[in-house]
Amino acid sequence: MRLPPSYPMALLAALITLTPIVILITLATDASSLFDSHNLKILSNTLSLMVLTVIGSILIGVPLAFISAYVHLPFKKLWLVFFAAPLAIPSYIGAFTLYAAFGSGGEIHNLLGIELPSMDGLSGAAIVMTLYTFPFVMMTTRSSLLSLDASMVNAARTLGMSMTQSVFKVILPRVVNGIAAGSLLVALYTLSDFGTPAMMRLDTFTRVIYVEYNSFELSRAAMLSLQLLVIVGFLLLIESQIKTASERHGRALMLFPNKWQLGAMFATFAPVLLLAIGLPLTIFSLWLARDGFSSFDFSIAWHSAYASAIAAVVAVIVAIPVAHAALSGKAGRMMERVTYFGFGIPGIVMGTALVYGGLQLPFLYQTLGLLIIAYMLRFLPLAVGSVRTSTEHLDPSLVKSARVLGASPREAFTRITLPLTMRGIIAGAALVFLESMRELEATLLLGPTGFETLSTYLWRVYEAGYFGRAAIPGLLLVLISACGLAIMMSGEKRNQPEH
Repeated sequence: MRLPPSYPMALLAALITLTPIVILITLATDASSLFDSHNLKILSNTLSLMVLTVIGSILIGVPLAFISAYVHLPFKKLWLVFFAAPLAIPSYIGAFTLYAAFGSGGEIHNLLGIELPSMDGLSGAAIVMTLYTFPFVMMTTRSSLLSLDASMVNAARTLGMSMTQSVFKVILPRVVNGIAAGSLLVALYTLSDFGTPAMMRLDTFTRVIYVEYNSFELSRAAMLSLQLLVIVGFLLLIESQIKTASERHGRALMLFPNKWQLGAMFATFAPVLLLAIGLPLTIFSLWLARDGFSSFDFSIAWHSAYASAIAAVVAVIVAIPVAHAALSGKAGRMMERVTYFGFGIPGIVMGTALVYGGLQLPFLYQTLGLLIIAYMLRFLPLAVGSVRTSTEHLDPSLVKSARVLGASPREAFTRITLPLTMRGIIAGAALVFLESMRELEATLLLGPTGFETLSTYLWRVYEAGYFGRAAIPGLLLVLISACGLAIMMSGEKRNQPEH
């Protein structure tokens, strides 16, 4: 039987994705010890941060999902944008600004004379991570809520249940998978995040891996990376088992609160949005007014843009055969799943593996090419998912008709398939570009000497204590991330049933 033409390239992509894991295993064999007492502290900090962040995200995200799905709000679409807006701010930017705003000598103390507690350690990191991850829970829970039919709640009310009882006994049991899916996204994000624990001075796996790398302890960094990957792999396994319960779409529940109830809702969640969105933008604006534009070298933004653009082009070139292979058979679907491993590998882990790989290949070490490979491996699933979705919606009869009329497979692809799936290809490239622009960890480890991006420049000024210089790169990163959020939400809107 003849193999689909997309299989060889898809297999190559899958093998390249597995390369960092093989490198880490090889490198970790030189580590002096598998586990020591310090590892217990690192593990405890990492898991504590993950659990606290998940709990906080559920406590904020689930009520906001109910409000955005079921409550009749003035300017409802605008409120949904506000609720999801924290995703437009990278968590390390939130950590930077909250760290600078709070505590003795912080911006709030200097401006208002009010001395607030410092934002650092486990509590500070948990607050920051919660502020910038709760929209994951909100959006997955909201999607589940919108799939429920209001008749179930109406029947419960007819049988004598109060609205509160209906929520806990009828609605919540049916959206628990949506809550769990969002919670796992939060957990994975928390485990892989480097900037927030580093700025909050909390020894988690990602921060200690970076410290070991800077101490030239690559074997120790590799061992810690593998331990982190075991936890990430366990969570990915759980995530693969979660299936959103299928519900018959019907009329959505709609609640009409009075003005006092609306006021109570806004008063409850306004502080969250002010801390997550208002404070960072205010701090950056304050620094910009104080320091102006003269201290920033705009060539740094160009570095970020062209490196990310190259990564986006490479990613979609690789994604096209992977996506087509996934639709061609079981083996292709398996190769596609393997490429998703890269998205589950934290950037600091990917960077550690590729640094060692680069040392074995001097022509690649500390080159832009190695950084592009890291971006491609990390964000390839974004391109694959987008290309696959657009290809699935393609009418197969169009390609068959072209073949019947004498077109070769290549001609059918270039004249029929490629133009009709171009929207998905462009969307996938845009997502890879935007995520590469804000990537911090892998860029710190793999960027060529003297090569600064917006994210690494932000990190350098944080380390040096020149906080005012962070305004322009910080605002640019927020703007870039907002574009990514807009693409994501437009995709959700197209896939959402109308109510």
